[in-house]
Amino acid sequence: MVTIRPASERGHANHGWLDSNFSFSFAEYYDPDKMGFRALRVINEDRVAPATGFGKHPHRDMEILTYVLEGAVKHEDSTGSSETLVPGELQHMSAGTGVRHSEMNPSNDKALHLLQIWLIPNQLGIAPKYEQKRFHVQEEPNKLHLLASTDGRAGSFKIYSDAELLAARLDAGRSVSHTFKLGYGWLQVARGDVEVAGKTLQEGDGLQIEEASSLRISSEAGAEFLLFDLA
Repeated sequence: MVTIRPASERGHANHGWLDSNFSFSFAEYYDPDKMGFRALRVINEDRVAPATGFGKHPHRDMEILTYVLEGAVKHEDSTGSSETLVPGELQHMSAGTGVRHSEMNPSNDKALHLLQIWLIPNQLGIAPKYEQKRFHVQEEPNKLHLLASTDGRAGSFKIYSDAELLAARLDAGRSVSHTFKLGYGWLQVARGDVEVAGKTLQEGDGLQIEEASSLRISSEAGAEFLLFDLA
């Protein structure tokens, strides 16, 4: 069974410097029926104005992934990490026993557009960890790239959550298929339109996937999306 989460029905907040859409309840947006799905707790689509961002703030016992679509994000945290993340790279932070971090747009003239993801961990109280890596989603289209997994296979990040994250960019007229390892899933369209299970999803739409064995995703005009395999 699949259920569309339309982009137009997401929670929304515009603070001037920050324009956010929330697939699930977050901050002032609260919907008791939208508290996440399986281990997936947060998918926020954020647009951050130049020379602004999120100042130092704490997290604990959460797996956090950041996927940049446009611009760059400057990351600093209490573990001593200080890195700049650009499109094509994925950031992973295990908050564990507690970490403070900031995420800033270092550009004076370019907006930052990103997806931030929170996954509920399957272990509590682990040591905080930060890592980032370049993946070849853009350079190698029309295939699914494993970005994060429960076992860190195939060069993916090892995450402490019952979830795996894949991503793909499709050229016009192309498709990919996925066989679910964990049984449930969520598809988030980052750019373009996709066709899946007889439905058309547009940019910003999500698709909740329940008890599926496999899924074929295609695009007539080209698209980019994230796919979560969830226990």
